[in-house]
Amino acid sequence: MTLTNRQWLINGRPIGRGLIDDDFKLVETPVGDPGEGEVVVRNLFLAFDPAQKGWMENVADYVAPTEIGEVMRGSGVGEVIASAHPGFAAGDKVTGMLRWQDYATLPGKELTKVPDDDLITANLGVLGTTGMTAFFGLNKIGKPFPGDTVMITGAAGATGSVVGQIAKLAGCKVIGVAGGEAKCRWLTEELGFDGAVDYKAGEVRAQVKALAPGGVDVLWDNVGGPVFNDLLGHLATHARVVVCGGISRYELGQMPAGPANYFNLIFRRAHMEGFIVLDYAAEFPWARRRIVEWIRSGQLRYREDLQHGLENAPRTLMRLFHGENFGKQLLQVRAP
Repeated sequence: MTLTNRQWLINGRPIGRGLIDDDFKLVETPVGDPGEGEVVVRNLFLAFDPAQKGWMENVADYVAPTEIGEVMRGSGVGEVIASAHPGFAAGDKVTGMLRWQDYATLPGKELTKVPDDDLITANLGVLGTTGMTAFFGLNKIGKPFPGDTVMITGAAGATGSVVGQIAKLAGCKVIGVAGGEAKCRWLTEELGFDGAVDYKAGEVRAQVKALAPGGVDVLWDNVGGPVFNDLLGHLATHARVVVCGGISRYELGQMPAGPANYFNLIFRRAHMEGFIVLDYAAEFPWARRRIVEWIRSGQLRYREDLQHGLENAPRTLMRLFHGENFGKQLLQVRAP
C-alpha cells in the first residue's frame, strides 16, 4: 500500500497533573500490507474515556502497561480496506482497539464485525463497553428492585445516563447528579429521571435530602471525591454502592483520601463493590441485543458529543476532564 498513517504516540506520563499537549506526539508512518491473519482498517470514529489517562499513568493493572512511544490506545469503529483473514472482507465495518491513528493493522481475532446501520457509532458507547458497564454493573451489583431510589453521580455522562434509564425500566425512582442546569434539565425532561442534583449549585447534601428523604438504595458512583462522600452519608438500610469510576481522581494522578462517611456502610448494613466490565464479556452479546431493543422501541435514549479530525484527538480527551462533553465523547477521524 502507498497510504500514509498519522499516529498519536504517548509522549508523557501525566501523573499528579492534568493532560497537556506535550503528552502526545504526532508522527507519520507508511501503511503496509496485512500479514497472515491480519486486517487493515481505515478508522472512522474513535471513542474517549477517562480511563485512558489512567492507562497513560500505568496505574490500571487490568490492562497491559503502556510504553512511551507507543500509539495511544483507544477503541474505534472502522472499515476493512484489506484482509488476509478469512473472516473479514473489504467493506466490513468492525470495532476494536484501533488506537489513535488513521489506519490500524490488527489480527482479525481482535476485531468484531458490527452492522453498517444507523447505530454504527453507538458501538462505541451505548452498545459498547459504556452500555455493557451500565447494564452489568447495575444488574449484577446494584440489583435494583421496583420502588428503589437509585442515585447516580456523573449522570449526564455516557455511562451514567444509561444506568439511570435502565433503572427506570426496572421501576425505580432515579436521581442524577450532574453539573449545570442544562445537563440536569436533560436528565429530567428528556431521559425521564425523577430528579437531578446540580453539584455546581452548591449544598449537595441539602438537595439530596430533599429529593431522597428515605435515603438511597442504590448509589452508582462515577466520580469519587467530596460528592461521593456526601452521598455515602445518605444511604438507606441495605443499600448497594456500585463503584464504577472516579473522574475526580484522574486529575490528581494518585488515590484520593478515603471517604470519611464510609462507616455508614456499617450503620446501614450496606454493600459496596467495584468491578471491571470485562469480567462479564461472555455475556455481552445478549445484553447488546436487549439494549438494541430498548433503543428501537424508544425506551432508551443516548447522546453523542462528536468532535472532528484526528489532529484534535488530544484535545478531545481533555474535554472529559473539564466537563465539556455532553454525552459519549467521540471523534470522527477525518473531518467531514
